[in-house]
Formats: sequence, C-alpha cells, structure tokens
Amino acid sequence: MAPSIRVLVTGGTFDKEYDFIKGRLFFKDTHLPEMFKTGRCSLDLNVRTLMMVDSLEMTDADRVLISVNCEKADEDHILITHGTDTIVETAHFLAKEKIPKTIVLTGAMIPYKFGSSDGFFNLGNALAFAQTMPHGVYIAMNGRIFNWDNVRKNKKTGMFEELDETAQPVSF
Repeated sequence: MAPSIRVLVTGGTFDKEYDFIKGRLFFKDTHLPEMFKTGRCSLDLNVRTLMMVDSLEMTDADRVLISVNCEKADEDHILITHGTDTIVETAHFLAKEKIPKTIVLTGAMIPYKFGSSDGFFNLGNALAFAQTMPHGVYIAMNGRIFNWDNVRKNKKTGMFEELDETAQPVSF
C-alpha cells in the first residue's frame, strides 16, 4: 500500500500564469489538483498551499513556515513544490532541521499552463521518489533524484546536476 503524502505548495514557476495583456507572469491558484486529476493520480495526497511566491522572493521566515509544516505533518512522506532558483537553499535549510521524514522538493523551468512544461514530468517523478526514498531531504528534477548537499542548478543549461560526480549516488 502506498503511503500518504503531504504536498506543500510554495509557488514558483510551477504555478505561474501569463497575463497576455500586461505581459507578465503572476500567481492565481495552484495547478496541482488539475495536474493530479489529469495524471489520474490515485495516491492518498493531502495538499496544502503555504504560499504562492517566486523563490527569489522567499525569505527565511518562509522557510521556517515550510519546516514547521513538515514537522507537524502527520505524514512521513512530503513533497514540496518550489521555485528552482532557490530550491537548493530551501533543501539545505530543511536538512539542517533534521526532520525524520522523507522530504522531496521539485519545481519546473516552464509554467504548467504553458503546455510544454517540465513540471508534469518532475511532479510525477517527485511523487515516486517521495514514496520510495529513505528519510532525508532530496531534490527531484530532470528525472533524477539528488541529495540535498550534492546538487546545483546549472544556470547555463537550466538543468540540475551533481556538485561532485564522484560522490556516492543516491541509493534506495
């Protein structure tokens, strides 16, 4: 039986929409319920929107709120949607809290509403990793799972990669 998963929404590109009149990206509501329905997800999910912010505007107070929600969650498996620009910083913050749960952060480079988003793929992978990884903090991007302390966003390629290619790979 699959475990229950707490899903915490924080915003990021995942949930951005485009205002064609003003020519800007903005937040309205999370797209996760629609994505789970479209993906025919049958998991026991408890979705909570904590905030809708661009990760470049995320503060340590926001990270404390995320941490407190992880700690207080009844579920031992947590998925966090997050903006990719500071996802690594939030993963580091959560790892220092030593919360004895499996916490997987994921994001998107292209908003879901654009139709060609990597968000759908990243969300599906993150759900699978949240169910199967041992307790710890991870980032799921580009079909891979990374340890919180061995990952970076390559700003030239827009891909996530290991800091130390010789480090022990994530194992199950």
